[in-house]
Amino acid sequence: MTETVLELDNVTKSFGGVKALNAVCIAVSKGSITALIGPNGAGKTTLFSVVTGFARPDTGRVIFSGHEMNGYTPYRVARMGIGRLFQEPRVFSQMTVLDNVAVAAKCQPGENPFVLFASPRRVRLFEDLNKKTSLEHLEFVGLADKAHLAAEQLSYGQQKLLAIARLLANEADLLLLDEPTAGVHPDMVDSILEVLRRLATVGKTVLVIEHNLNVVLQVSDWVYLLDEGAVTAFGSASEVLNDPALQEAYLGV
Repeated sequence: MTETVLELDNVTKSFGGVKALNAVCIAVSKGSITALIGPNGAGKTTLFSVVTGFARPDTGRVIFSGHEMNGYTPYRVARMGIGRLFQEPRVFSQMTVLDNVAVAAKCQPGENPFVLFASPRRVRLFEDLNKKTSLEHLEFVGLADKAHLAAEQLSYGQQKLLAIARLLANEADLLLLDEPTAGVHPDMVDSILEVLRRLATVGKTVLVIEHNLNVVLQVSDWVYLLDEGAVTAFGSASEVLNDPALQEAYLGV
């Protein structure tokens, strides 16, 4: 039986008189790539904000790995193993690519001034291991040869890959990716899709907001269609995207 990693149970979220989410129910399976699609304003980004603690649901439950997370702060959600890629990659432009990843590691002893001065060997050993692990994450996303560059020297698509590597450094098991291919040069799209597939093969779970339907067809195991805050269809990518009524009514194709 497939394990459900993330579940939204009748989640509703309103802003003023507008229901951004209306009794949303979704389930995301471990090791899968699940896509959220729908027109602008459908509630996709609000759903991400509710899951990651940036917005609190008015009603309903958000459950991750069996734990109800209603009211959890973003840092607590991140510590549980949920990482979020925003539409903009938000890299530290002046830092090296390697340092961008290394800074995301949890429980760094050098952050404690007492440990820094009382146990410098412990700090040094951690930093050596962190550097090695960070290079492995960069290798995973195909950026190991760019480790010494400033992050601002990367292309926009490469910066998105760097942001994904940073989520791995923070030990995220569920990755929420908001339009990872938007604004990316076509030559880089295939590289990003390959990384998404690799994430699933190593046991990570991916929930992705995506407007590029070709991308959805290529990588998604399951699709939820949102419209006006409600789930209006779900199923495999081919089932949802090839339904003529849905194409005309919601996707404009």
